[in-house]
Amino acid sequence: MKSTILILTILMLCAFPTYAQDNHDSTRQQQISRIKKDLNDMQTVEYKLKKRIQQADDNNYLSLSIENDLFGGGKDENYTSGVRLTYFDIETAMPPMIDKLADAIPTFDINSTTSTFFSIGQNIYTPRNIRISANQPNDRPWAGWLYGSIGLTTVTNDHLDELEFTAGIVGPESLAEQSQKFIHKHIANSSSPKGWDNQLELEPGLILSAQRRWPAWYTKNIADFRLRIEPSINLSLGNVYTYAGTGATVTFGPFKNRLQDTPPRVRPAMAGTGFFDTPDNKFSWYLFAGLDGRAMARNIFLDGNTFKNGPSVDKKYLVGDANAGLAFTYDDYRLAYTLNYRSKEFDGQDNPSIFGSVTLSTRF
Repeated sequence: MKSTILILTILMLCAFPTYAQDNHDSTRQQQISRIKKDLNDMQTVEYKLKKRIQQADDNNYLSLSIENDLFGGGKDENYTSGVRLTYFDIETAMPPMIDKLADAIPTFDINSTTSTFFSIGQNIYTPRNIRISANQPNDRPWAGWLYGSIGLTTVTNDHLDELEFTAGIVGPESLAEQSQKFIHKHIANSSSPKGWDNQLELEPGLILSAQRRWPAWYTKNIADFRLRIEPSINLSLGNVYTYAGTGATVTFGPFKNRLQDTPPRVRPAMAGTGFFDTPDNKFSWYLFAGLDGRAMARNIFLDGNTFKNGPSVDKKYLVGDANAGLAFTYDDYRLAYTLNYRSKEFDGQDNPSIFGSVTLSTRF
């Protein structure tokens, strides 16, 4: 009997380490699984975009953005119209001039995600009453801005950087007068603007703009949807605009491992790239809203010409935007609408600016 008890005791002692080892292995496997899951959840935006680029067949995006106060507040005043056509290509080689410019900026990194975009556009600014032909010294000047831009977008770790070089013309050569009169006569059936003889004089314009965004700063999956908060900072230097700003954008929509970026906008509004994917069923949507504040050091459309005396008003140094919109994607097309509220920009301005933006994008 004693021998039997001794044998059983020895067997139990031998079996216990095996049981403990099995339990330890199981716990270790659970820890490894959790670590793998955490690493998968923590994949950087850069990694995801690189993977998207490698798998993509359609890396070209063309976006037409039209901003107009008739789409929002319904009044022809202040910032009354903006048109911007943007071609964004993930694989286009950057122009040598922009490559050198990017190398000179220590905060901008060039890597395999770096993409090039090209834009052309026109902005139109008018005083509150466009039926008066005489100069209106207490209201903003008549002004037009015709421009072209070349820029780079790159993703590094958890942030997206954008660098844009813009050159253009302010004054009669911007063709703002001809554009507004044509639209009012043939499209909008509105009163003919009469004060363009008082517009800002000819002046070449240059702007260097930089923007940093954190697309994955905060994300939360809610069932099959994703809520995302994206902070940003931006800086522009030039004789047309000089300002520093910060803001944040909130987006909400279906999440099926597809990337969506906000539509391109006319500066100084916060601009997206226009990049989008489409789920397997070809249809998608998302909502977005944002706040953006700027400290304005220079705004030629309020301060007037740089080297000549002419129409001007006393600008406000702090200006804010609030916007909200929605976008619908079907196959290789996306249509987005944004309603924008801009606080008063100069002393004596009667009302803040309210305007809408419509952007049609296609991928090919």
